[in-house]
Amino acid sequence: MSSESLLEQLLEALRCLPGVGPKSAQRMALHLLERDRDGGLHLSTVLKDAMERIGRCRVCRNLTENEVCRICANERRDQSLLCIVESPSDVIAIENATGYQGRYFVLLGRLSPLDGIGPAELGLEELAERLRDHPPGEMIIATNPTVEGEATAFYLQRMAQKHDITISRIAHGIPLGGELEYTDQSTIAHAFASRQKM
Repeated sequence: MSSESLLEQLLEALRCLPGVGPKSAQRMALHLLERDRDGGLHLSTVLKDAMERIGRCRVCRNLTENEVCRICANERRDQSLLCIVESPSDVIAIENATGYQGRYFVLLGRLSPLDGIGPAELGLEELAERLRDHPPGEMIIATNPTVEGEATAFYLQRMAQKHDITISRIAHGIPLGGELEYTDQSTIAHAFASRQKM
């Protein structure tokens, strides 16, 4: 049995979220306990279900509660376009900011040898199979414009060239060192619409 009170355990549990420090955790916990217990119970139920049921799409590696995500299952999406992104948050950003109707492949990171992240950790073998078996007409590289993102883009470019796939890179309207997840929608839309051949 824990020596911490339930309130202390709740405060500590809330701190697992990014950007939530002791004060923010306290504010959230007290709000739920004092003003919105129904909301707290609903949050706990949905959070438990999400943690147990959400996994990765077997096709694109995006988050989904099904074997295949809604984007990959949608036959109206353009299979000749394949957009490579670093994270599920990048998929959400592109979907919300653009009219893109192609498919995705989610790397779940970027090449970073210093952090031990190489091609295997990014699922690049799966991507290579996809490029070989179902080559798209165009591969859009939408990695972040960081040093690691650019290195990843270069690696992806070489992979696509082996299969004579047209390659484009989203334009750099996003500031160097920036993240898609934290960029405003109009900047993402402009950068995506202005992508250029590599």
